[in-house]
Amino acid sequence: MTALIDYQLATDATQVPETAQLERWVTTVLEHHPEEHRFEVTIRIVDADESQALNAEYRDKNRPTNVLSFPFEAPPGIELPLLGDLIICQSVVAREATQQQKPLMQHYAHMVIHGTLHLLGYDHMEDDDAETMEQLERRLLARLDIPDPYLIEMQ
Repeated sequence: MTALIDYQLATDATQVPETAQLERWVTTVLEHHPEEHRFEVTIRIVDADESQALNAEYRDKNRPTNVLSFPFEAPPGIELPLLGDLIICQSVVAREATQQQKPLMQHYAHMVIHGTLHLLGYDHMEDDDAETMEQLERRLLARLDIPDPYLIEMQ
């Protein structure tokens, strides 16, 4: 099943993914979850101020962050193909890519995959859950010929 992306660009930044890239990255996650029938994801690329405001409101952390995930919860009795929303902060992702010496689009791919896994219910609050999620991220990114992002971070 191919992902359907509602792409919202809320930044003047020019080095951002194209819709086809976002579709490919989310589809890679969905292909690993064939039981999942929700395939629509809103991806909004924002500046630091919007990311910070949302992170403060929803996570009580008053700083911008790389990706925020908002799973869609349908009202009882209503079935929609909406998986949820990802809010990605362009400046944080760009800074992290530079600091970690990663190509920018590879880091965007990682953030989209990471966020999509959150939409599917994965988390990394406990060590075991974090390891499960990171291993799956590695496998999915490898399908896209993207090297292990956690190995790169440790260098």
